[in-house]
Amino acid sequence: MKVSTGKHNCVHKMTGRPELLWKKYFSDPSQWWDNRISKISSKSPDFRHKTTKESLWIDSRKNPCWVLEELNRRGLLMSITEAAHREYYVGTKENFYDSEILSFMASLKACIQKKDLYEGSRVHGDIRKRGLLRKSTHLGNMLVTMYAKCGALVEAHLVLDELPVRDVVSWSTLISGYAQKGQGEEAVNCFQQMQSEGLSPNAITYACFLKACGIIGAVEKGKQIHDEIVSQGLLEKDGVLGNALVGMYAKCGALSKAAQVLDELPTRDVVSWSALIAGYVKNGQGEEALICFQRMQSEGFFPDAITYTSLLQACGITGAVDRGKQIHDEIVRQGLLGKDVVLGNALVDMYAKCGALAQAQEALDNLSIRNIVSWSALITGYVEKGQGKEALNCFQRMKSEGLSPNAITYACALKACGIARAIETGREIHYEILNQGLLGTDVMLGTAVVNMYVKCGVLSKAQQVHDELPVRNVLSWNSLLAGYAQLGQCCEVLDCLQQMRREGLAPDAITYIYILKACGITGAVDVGKKIHDEIVNQDLLGKDVVLGTALVDMYAKCGVLTKAQRILDELPVRDVVSWSSLIAGYAQQGQGEQALNCFRRMQKEDIAPNNVSWNALIGAYAQQGHAEEALDCFQWMQREGISPDEITFVCVLNACSHSGLVDEGQTYFEIMSKKYGIKSNLEHHICMIDLFGRAGDFDKAMKVIKEMPSSDYWPVWSALLGACRKWGNVNLGRMAFEHAIQVDKREAAAYVCMANIYAAAGMHEDARKIEEMRVKNRAWKQPGRSLWIDDCSGDVHSFVAGDTKYAQRKEVEAKLQDIALKISQQGYFPTVLLVSQNISNDAKKDVLCRHSEKLAIACALINTTQGKDIRIVKNMRVCDDCHVVTSLISKLENRKITVKDANRLHVFEDGKCSCGDYW
Repeated sequence: MKVSTGKHNCVHKMTGRPELLWKKYFSDPSQWWDNRISKISSKSPDFRHKTTKESLWIDSRKNPCWVLEELNRRGLLMSITEAAHREYYVGTKENFYDSEILSFMASLKACIQKKDLYEGSRVHGDIRKRGLLRKSTHLGNMLVTMYAKCGALVEAHLVLDELPVRDVVSWSTLISGYAQKGQGEEAVNCFQQMQSEGLSPNAITYACFLKACGIIGAVEKGKQIHDEIVSQGLLEKDGVLGNALVGMYAKCGALSKAAQVLDELPTRDVVSWSALIAGYVKNGQGEEALICFQRMQSEGFFPDAITYTSLLQACGITGAVDRGKQIHDEIVRQGLLGKDVVLGNALVDMYAKCGALAQAQEALDNLSIRNIVSWSALITGYVEKGQGKEALNCFQRMKSEGLSPNAITYACALKACGIARAIETGREIHYEILNQGLLGTDVMLGTAVVNMYVKCGVLSKAQQVHDELPVRNVLSWNSLLAGYAQLGQCCEVLDCLQQMRREGLAPDAITYIYILKACGITGAVDVGKKIHDEIVNQDLLGKDVVLGTALVDMYAKCGVLTKAQRILDELPVRDVVSWSSLIAGYAQQGQGEQALNCFRRMQKEDIAPNNVSWNALIGAYAQQGHAEEALDCFQWMQREGISPDEITFVCVLNACSHSGLVDEGQTYFEIMSKKYGIKSNLEHHICMIDLFGRAGDFDKAMKVIKEMPSSDYWPVWSALLGACRKWGNVNLGRMAFEHAIQVDKREAAAYVCMANIYAAAGMHEDARKIEEMRVKNRAWKQPGRSLWIDDCSGDVHSFVAGDTKYAQRKEVEAKLQDIALKISQQGYFPTVLLVSQNISNDAKKDVLCRHSEKLAIACALINTTQGKDIRIVKNMRVCDDCHVVTSLISKLENRKITVKDANRLHVFEDGKCSCGDYW
C-alpha cells in the first residue's frame, strides 16, 4: 500500500521543482496568469507566471499530493472540475472559444470570484438574448456554476433544467452546490435524476454525492455508491474519492467502517485522517479521536488547521486540558492561530469546556480576530460554571466591540441573568430580542426568556411571556412548570398540564418530574397517584432513574412512606438521591429511627451518605420547625467527615428562622464564611432577612439588604414585606413595597400584603389606593385556593376564597356556622383587621369565613367519618385568622388536620400547631 505522509513525504519521485512552484503560486496567486478559461489543449499550462513565464498544470503527475486538496480548500472546486473534464470538451470539438463566448465566460468567472449575483444575473440575461446556450454546453455549465457559487441554488437548478444539453459536469456542479450548502436531500435527488437521464457519474460527482450522504446520514445510499466506486476501480486513481468515503462513513456515525476504509486506502493523507478524527468528535468520542491522532502522527503525517480544530474539540469533550495546552503550543509554533478564526474559536471553546476559564479568556483576548462564535464559547463556559456575572461582563464586552448577538448568544446571556438573578439586565435583553423580532422565529429563545424570569422569581412575567409565545413546545412548558413546582403551586402546575394537553403536547419525563415535585410540596398525594399511573402506563419508570426518584420523593413528602419505600425497593438503580428522599420523608414525619435505618440500609448497599442525603435530612427537620434535630444533624454530618456546602447552610438558617433562633442563626451565618470558606449567596441573605424580620429586628434585616451585592430580586423585598405585615411596620413596609414593584410591578402578592398592612393600621383609604394601583398595573391577584382530596373516591374538591358556587354549599355553610358558634363560645373573635376592604365588620367576618382553607376543611368534615385525619393543600400562606380557627377546629372535632401552605407544613392536633404559631 502506498502511503502519502504529507507535504514533505509524497510518494511521487520528483525533483522538488513542482512543489516549489506551487508554494510560490499559493504565496501570491496575483503574480500568475490564470489560463484555464482560454485553454483548449491539455498541453497548455493552467497557470503561467507573469514575469518568469514559469508554468503549472493542475493534472500533472509530478504535482505534490497536497495541491489538489489545497485548491479545493481555497474554493476552487469548479476549476478542478473544469480540469477533470477538459478532455471531454476538447473531444466534442465544441466551438465555444469564439470571442463572444469567451467574453461571457470571463464575465461569469469574475462574478464567481466576487460573488456578484446581481451582475451574474445581468450577464445571464445577455446570454439568453443572444441564444448562446444552444451553442455552448460549457457556457451553460458556467452559468450553473455562477449561481451555485453565489448561493442561488434555486436559480442554478432552473438554469440546468433549461439547458438543451445537460452533461455530467453540469449535474456535478449543481450537486456540489447543494452539498456545499448542507442541502443533502436536494443533492441526492439531483444525483438520482442525473442517473435517470442515462449519465454516468465521475469521481467528482461521486465525491459530492458522498458528502451529501454524510450530511443527511444516508449511510445505506453511501454504501451502494461505495460498491460502485470499488467495482469501477476508482479508489486506485483518486485520493479525493477515498477521503470522501471516510468522511461519509464518519459523519454517518459508522466509525468502524470509516476506520476500515481508511486502513484499506491505497494512499492516505492528512485529509483522510482528519475526516476520521472529525467523525469521532462529532459522535462524542473524544478519547478515540486523540488515539486516532497518535496513529496519524506515527505514520509521519503533519496536522493542519482542520485537524487541530477537531483535536481541540476532542480535548473539550474529554476535559483533557493538559493535552489541549500542548496542542495550543503546537498551533502557536506553526503560526496558525492568526490565520484561521475557526481554529481560534475552537481554542477558546476547548478551555471553556474544560472549565479553564482564565485560559479561555486569555486565549480570546489574544485572538487577532474575534467573532460572535468565540465570544459565545466563553460566555457559555462561564454559564456552565454558574458564573453568571462574569458571563454578563463578557456579553457586554462583546457588544462594545460592535458585535451583534445571535439567538444562541442571547440564550446564554439570559441563562446568565437567571444564575445571577440579574432581572434588570434580563429585561433589557428581552426588549432587545423583541425589537429584533427574534421571538417569533425561535422557540428555544422564547423558552430561555421564560426560564430567565422563572429563575429570577418573577413568575407572573414568565407566565405572560409564555402566553405570548407564537410557538410553544414541551421545553417552554417545562420551564414554566419548573417555576410553579419550585413554589409548590400545585393548582397552577395542574392548570399548565391541562393547557399543554389541550395544545396537543404530550408530557415527557421532565414534565412529570415537575408535577410530582409540586404534588410533594403541596401534599397532593392523590394527584400524584394519578400521575404515577400515567407514568406506569407509558412504561417510563424503568427508563428514567430521576423519574423513579421523583416518585419516591413525592410519596415521602406526602407522608405515604410505605409506598415510597416500595417504589424505592423496585427501582432498577438506587442512588444517594433516591435514598435521601426517603430519609427526608421519615424525618418530616418525626420518625427519626426509621430515617436512621434508611441511612444504614443505604450504607449496606455501598452508597455513602453525602451532602445530598445530609441536606435532605436537615432540610426536612427545618421545614417542620424541628430546629434542634436539624442542628444536631449538622454536627453529626461533620463528625462523619462530610463538609457542609451552600445548601447545607440554607437548610440550617431556615431551621433557625422557622424556630426563632436569632442568635444561633447569626452565628451560623458568620462561621459559614469564616470557618468553612463558603461565600454567602442570595438564598442565605433571604434566610437572614426572614430570620431578623420574623423577630422584628428590622435594623439588622435592612443591614443585610444593604450589604448584598444586588437587591433587585423580588423574594428579598417579599421577605421584608411579610415581616412588616406581621409587626405592623407601615413605613418600612411601604419602602419594601416600592422596591418590590420596581422589580416586578405585576406581582400581585406585594399589593395584597401592602394593602393588608394599611388595613391593619386602619388606613383604609391608603389600602384602597394600593388596590387601584394593582388594577392599573394589571397585577392580577391570585385567588387563595385550597384542595381537599377524598381518599375514598379520589375526587378533588377545590375551593377559591369567597366562592359561593360549589357542591354541597348549604351543608358546608351550615357546618361553618356551627363551628363559628362553638369556637366563639371559647373566646374566638375574627381578626377583621386582616381584611383590607373598607366594609362593615360583619361583612369582613363573612369574608374571613369564606377563606378557601375553611371551606375545604368544612367539606372534609361533613364527608368523612369522625376521627379521620384531614389533609388540606393551599397555594398561599395561611392567614393568621385561619391558623387560629384550624387549631380550634382540631380540638373541637378531635381531628388531626394537616395544612400544607406555600411556606410549610402545619399539623394541627388538640388545639395546637406543629409550627408553634411561628410560620
